[in-house]
Amino acid sequence: MTVSETANSSGGTLYVVATPIGNLEDISARALRILREVSLIAAEDTRHSARLMAHFGIGTPLAACHEHNERSEEGRFLGVLGDGKDVALISDAGTPLISDPGFRLVRAARAAGFRVVPVPGACALIAALSAAGLASDRFVFEGFLPAKSAARRARLQLLQEEPRTLILYEAPHRLLDCLSDLAEIFGEARPAVLARELTKTYETLKGLALGELRDWVRADPNQQRGECVLVVGAGRRRRVTRQSMRRPCAYSICCLASCRSSGRRAGRGNYRRAQESALSAGARAQMNAAACLRCLASASTLRGGESIGQSLLRAAAVAGRGGKSGLHRAKCQVTPGRRELRKVPQKTTA
Repeated sequence: MTVSETANSSGGTLYVVATPIGNLEDISARALRILREVSLIAAEDTRHSARLMAHFGIGTPLAACHEHNERSEEGRFLGVLGDGKDVALISDAGTPLISDPGFRLVRAARAAGFRVVPVPGACALIAALSAAGLASDRFVFEGFLPAKSAARRARLQLLQEEPRTLILYEAPHRLLDCLSDLAEIFGEARPAVLARELTKTYETLKGLALGELRDWVRADPNQQRGECVLVVGAGRRRRVTRQSMRRPCAYSICCLASCRSSGRRAGRGNYRRAQESALSAGARAQMNAAACLRCLASASTLRGGESIGQSLLRAAAVAGRGGKSGLHRAKCQVTPGRRELRKVPQKTTA
């Protein structure tokens, strides 16, 4: 017996029920039975779920539980459970909580001592992975990437060398932009699979190198519709050798302060605030702060024997004087006993 099975035995049970992601035949007999037996169904969209309930002849009352009201309605659902009645939690499609609402309710129910029971079923990310033909023994799910280009590219920079298969959800209107960023940052040769409209009439599973997949989607607007899952092959960690350290690093420490405000902060000696500011603003310069910090820390001496901290402040101040946008880059040239930073202005077009 688990703790959840013994705690608060007088209370009700919260069932986390998976529903179909397209094909209605994918719902389980157990899920249908529970949806009929519970006293209340907490649904992401009651109008959408009402059609599903009508199809299967289920008359259980529905109550909205979505990202905008989950916190305020939490007490209502806990009150039902406290009265000894059972509640089922469902999303519009697939397994609740997986890039869908429900986390707060599940957490609150467990904290209050109520049983929380999963009722497994359809899940788009698992369905895509199972048919992608990419390594499935180890994988990581990133959900939806940030909608803004700069933030999305910054996140992909962090995932560039992820050694596990990567699974993403993406909105159809951002699919092409996402693929373009993936191809540029991960490399056009990285294998990937687009799983679109899974279990539906126009189900598509297309596996190509990222560059080819981007071009294929660009050439066919129909591929930019529906629910999309991207499965990307694992990356390879780069071996840091003395030879590779002699080559210019991709993004320099100047990118840690690639906006004027962070440069001014660094000029006042407040490097921590400069770094925090640059972690958001510096994404516009496609920065990779972690790699540059490792690269910089590996040098025993810097310009004129200055300390690492002094070099950080100097580099940040230089970036802060980089014009209106401050998006200047500087490449780090490492030599066995010395590092030099040279400022390379960003190219402009007429």
